[in-house]
Amino acid sequence: MRLIVQSLVTGKFLAPSADDGQPEWVRSLGESGGGVCDDAERATQLVHDWTDLDDEAVIVDLDVLGTASDTDEHQSHFVAGNAGGGL
Repeated sequence: MRLIVQSLVTGKFLAPSADDGQPEWVRSLGESGGGVCDDAERATQLVHDWTDLDDEAVIVDLDVLGTASDTDEHQSHFVAGNAGGGL
């Protein structure tokens, strides 16, 4: 399982900064390679810690993206919301 956090408002992806390793929002999926994690709890924590209250973020499973298994039902088992959304 390869999961990544994406903002629904900006379309940006959460990835570690090249400078200090702290998470930051990047525009390109190519820049976000280090933002991929294999733990749903860790991805959920990233949403809690790094998503603004006026944003909404989703956790995307990259392993099924674009396949026959890429359904709303599959993706919905991951938490979506924002930092204030009671994740």
